[in-house]
Amino acid sequence: MRWVIAAGGCLALALLTLNADPDLFTHATAAAPGTAACPADAKKANFNFTLKDVDNKPVALTSLKGKVVLLDFWATWCGPCKIEIPWFIEFQKKYGPGGLQVVGVSVDDPLAKLKPYVAQMKMNYLVLQGLDHDDMQDAFGPLMGIPVTAVISREGKICAKHVGLTSKDAFESEIKALL
Repeated sequence: MRWVIAAGGCLALALLTLNADPDLFTHATAAAPGTAACPADAKKANFNFTLKDVDNKPVALTSLKGKVVLLDFWATWCGPCKIEIPWFIEFQKKYGPGGLQVVGVSVDDPLAKLKPYVAQMKMNYLVLQGLDHDDMQDAFGPLMGIPVTAVISREGKICAKHVGLTSKDAFESEIKALL
C-alpha cells in the first residue's frame, strides 16, 4: 500500500511540474544579472575523466579546456531532459562556432538505448556514456535528480549549476555572458 501511495505522490508531483513555469525550477549559483558572469569563488570543474561517446570512442574531458561548456547530466526517460535537449541543439548550432561545447552525459542508459535516441533527437553535440561513472557524477554533484546542468567558463570554473528544468533564457544568458 505504501508503494501505491508513494507512486501516486510521485505522479502528482510530475504532473504539477509539467504545467509549472520553468523558472520555478531554476536553482542557479550564477551571479545575479548586472554582475560578473562568473562568481569570484566559483569552484574549479574536474575534467580528469575519460568517457566513451555514442560511437564508443574515448573522449578525455581535458580536451574541453578553453571552451565554454554546458555540461548536462540526463537520461532518455527524463521528461524535463526531453524539453531541454532541443534548446541545447540550438545552442550548439548558434554558439558552437564562438567557443561553446554542449556535452550531455547520459547517467543510466546503456549504449544500445542511447545511440538510437541520440540519432532520433538529432543531437548535434557531444553525448557521453555516463553509466557506471559515479565518480564523475559525484565530482559535479551530488546528483539528487536529473537534469543537472553546469555552465563552465573557458577558465574551467563552474559559473552556474542548475538542478531540474531550467528556462531556455537562463541558459542562453549565462552562455552569452561567458563567450
